[in-house]
Amino acid sequence: MEAALIIFALMLLAFVGLGAYLTVKAVGAAKRGVERTVVQARRTVEDTTLRAKSLGQIGVVSALAQLRLDLRTSMRATQQALSEGARTDASLRESLGLFERLSAHGQELDAELKRLEQEPDRRRTAELLPELRERTAQITKAADSLRWAARDRARRFAEDDLSALSEQIEMESGALRDWSRESVDDLAAAAAAWDATQPATPPQTPPAAQQPQQQPQQRPAALNPAPPATPYPWQKTPRPESAG
Repeated sequence: MEAALIIFALMLLAFVGLGAYLTVKAVGAAKRGVERTVVQARRTVEDTTLRAKSLGQIGVVSALAQLRLDLRTSMRATQQALSEGARTDASLRESLGLFERLSAHGQELDAELKRLEQEPDRRRTAELLPELRERTAQITKAADSLRWAARDRARRFAEDDLSALSEQIEMESGALRDWSRESVDDLAAAAAAWDATQPATPPQTPPAAQQPQQQPQQRPAALNPAPPATPYPWQKTPRPESAG
């Protein structure tokens, strides 16, 4: 009885522990989903704000907003292309590592551009614009190079695979349509091989020709009938009174 209670208590603790673990995992997944949604929403708001500043204002503020927008757009597109490509192409993992190093420089530049948006000394900020443009162009050029190289690689692999598949399909289609490829000699050899595998059977003697059965010849009835034959000894002799 005590053993059964102990087993029941252990099973209960196991179920409680499993339930708590699953609850923690579900809460963690929900939290990560909320965080991704918040980050995506914040990113959308920032991009919309940068577009509004680059189009609605002039001068230093518009130039800084355009640089940030160009930098973020290029880095985001490259990160997405490399991440998706690395799932099927292991060689892109090295490129993804290079992008992570490049991303650190991009984040540093984006933070600096963001600080300069709030800088009250517009003249000093304007003096820094050529250097900032050069750094932005250098980073975006490197990111674009990685992105297009990954896309060209994926497209080349897809084209090679499609070409090989098309050749195989053409060969198979030709084989299916060429039903006269087997020559007469091949068919004869196949028939001989088949006959060789069959058990030998003795020759059968043809049945003798059946002789036509002679039909009995019918003689015509004689004009004068023959006299009655002499009775045999075991036949009774008719009495005289029965005659006439």
